Amino acid sequence: MKRIHMIISGRVQGVLYRDFARREAEKLDISGYVKNLGDGNVEVVAEGAEDALNQFVKACKKGPLMAFVRNIDVKESAATAEFDGFDVRY
Repeated sequence: MKRIHMIISGRVQGVLYRDFARREAEKLDISGYVKNLGDGNVEVVAEGAEDALNQFVKACKKGPLMAFVRNIDVKESAATAEFDGFDVRY
């Protein structure tokens, strides 16, 4: 298990990006959260198996149909097991 923290920039707010990330995370058995930031970016904290997280990052790079992902900054760390599922935070 490992943890990733992503800041996703581009046209990622108002295009159902958070719901997309939640659905992808649930399919891959990843826990954590996604939330919009005040600067127009999206933050994701995710924990899971390394292969699942790699697939999740690939999906997040693509995003939902109306999104345009310009960049994803990914930082890795040890998992903390603090999450019980994957949530959309406000």
